Amino acid sequence: MSTYLRLRAVPPPALRNSATWLERLFEAESGTVRQRAVRHREEVLDKRYLDQERLYAGASPNPAEARPRTQVVLGGRPVFRADRHKPPFLVLTAAQARQVAGFLAMADFDALWDFARDELLPRYGGVTAEPETLHAFAAAHQELRAFYAQTAEYGEAVVKWLPA
Repeated sequence: MSTYLRLRAVPPPALRNSATWLERLFEAESGTVRQRAVRHREEVLDKRYLDQERLYAGASPNPAEARPRTQVVLGGRPVFRADRHKPPFLVLTAAQARQVAGFLAMADFDALWDFARDELLPRYGGVTAEPETLHAFAAAHQELRAFYAQTAEYGEAVVKWLPA
């Protein structure tokens, strides 16, 4: 399994429903990736991305917001690769990215954390490591919020990739 997840903003007219095109989309030099990340056109989540998914997609403190929360990290329409052993790309339309941005703008991180903390803390050193763990998850939350806000502002779609 990959140790990180990449999310990239893409203008809808440029988006293709082709795994080959999507693979090329993520082929870039590291300097280009850093430049895109600074402009909030790309976000990279570290090995905690599955737990970040749990933070959003777990049982909801506010069930009315269930749909966008399941799209923040791992949600989206799959585009399968020729090699079925590799994870598919996940695509959110511009409208879905706007919904996620709205969810994240309104999300109460403390409530999300309180709901998921008992499940997450044992994986990161327990209660004694809570300040560091909380800080890491809160920072990722802020980065995702900024990424999706910028993506929504530009009316872009989102493509997600788990490098094999």
